Amino acid sequence: MANIKFVNENKEAIAMDGVNLRIKAMENNVDIYKFMGKMTNCGGYGQCGTCVVEIVEGLENLSPRTDFETFKLKRKPDNYRLACQVIVNGNISVKTKP
Repeated sequence: MANIKFVNENKEAIAMDGVNLRIKAMENNVDIYKFMGKMTNCGGYGQCGTCVVEIVEGLENLSPRTDFETFKLKRKPDNYRLACQVIVNGNISVKTKP
């Protein structure tokens, strides 16, 4: 089981290991998109890069960056991830809309 803490929203979610971060955020009414991303997101297919989140704690409990993440986030710190590409396998703390 994983405990996902959404820092900005002061919400926590319990999830089974292997859950997708974007889906879990949506299930818990956590908005991960900035204004333009709300209108232009790809629906979680890893094509647009609008679901950027900052992992505050627990980076080691996530799946490795995908090739698309590496390309899209090449000028961002290693703890920035695309929520739609992240598989959670343990406790993490997340900041949305960094």
